Amino acid sequence: VDEIEALSSIYGEDWCVVDEDEKIYCIKINDCLDQPKGSLCLQVILPPGYPAAEPPIYQLNAPWLRRQDYVELANSLEEIYVQNLGESILYLWVEKIREVLIEKAQSSDPEPDIKKTSEEVDEDDGDDFLLDYQPVQEDPIKIVNYITSDSQEVDEELPSIHHGNPITDRRSTFQAHLAPVVTPRQVKRVLEKLYENKKIASATHNIYAYRIYCEDKQTFLQDCEDDGETAAGGRLLHLMQILNVHNVLVVVSRWYGGILLGPDRFKHINNCARNILVE
Repeated sequence: VDEIEALSSIYGEDWCVVDEDEKIYCIKINDCLDQPKGSLCLQVILPPGYPAAEPPIYQLNAPWLRRQDYVELANSLEEIYVQNLGESILYLWVEKIREVLIEKAQSSDPEPDIKKTSEEVDEDDGDDFLLDYQPVQEDPIKIVNYITSDSQEVDEELPSIHHGNPITDRRSTFQAHLAPVVTPRQVKRVLEKLYENKKIASATHNIYAYRIYCEDKQTFLQDCEDDGETAAGGRLLHLMQILNVHNVLVVVSRWYGGILLGPDRFKHINNCARNILVE
């Protein structure tokens, strides 16, 4: 508790509580330069045994970083954990990440294109991927980016769509929708069907994420969409990974009521999604 209060005080608006009950937090880290060249989001889950017996489970999200950069950074964080067994390490992790970002900003590497919106990044195939990593644990889940082309599309049965109970807070309303899916084409069909509903189509944001398990390749096809609510899609996908669900698409619609909710909006998005998955 002391560590969380200290981090919240140190990082202010860059510290976000995603789910207080599950101890899920997100920290936005930049290189501290007058004109920042890049930033990274560190999302952590603090398991019951942290810090005495278990390391944090974490996710690094910075689509502009190369794959090798992710691996090197992950190795650095694991080294910090091993060197400080039993101690609180989040501050050390954040400052290590900041140090790496500063080094990259000052190096001769091309500047990341931070002018891209999250939506533009999601539409790029490239090196856009999330690295889920827990120190001292082998065999991380392989994440596959998969984009369907018109030539691959075939007629498939529209899966059944379920609608969750809405949550309303300060005139903003959140509602989750869920459908079982086994192909990216089915994901597209469900989204098209949902958008035929004028109320859903008129939502301020329709955030979604899906996970499909490919038995033959033993890999996951998964992707997410913020739809203007920065980082919401990644948080939704992360929740699905935590709950270990697959072959499902979850969409959370938000109708903005004119009052800013701050970090509470992510709590409502996650709660909507969690409730419909449980149901």
